[in-house]
Amino acid sequence: MPVITMELGKVSIEQKRELVTKVTELTAGVTGVPKEAFIVLIKENDAESTGFGGELLSDKRAKMAAEKK
Repeated sequence: MPVITMELGKVSIEQKRELVTKVTELTAGVTGVPKEAFIVLIKENDAESTGFGGELLSDKRAKMAAEKK
């Protein structure tokens, strides 16, 4: 069984449904593997648990927001 893993920030249940449907259909079409064989895993990562450029993404976003003011 093919497994597709996506790591994202927080997304709504509607967005998850759309992602699972579209990614599965596209990948099945390209590979010829039946869509029923696919497993899709969505891992949500919040900004406080993600580092980017040596600092937490939540801190980086706060700095960017403060600079815009």
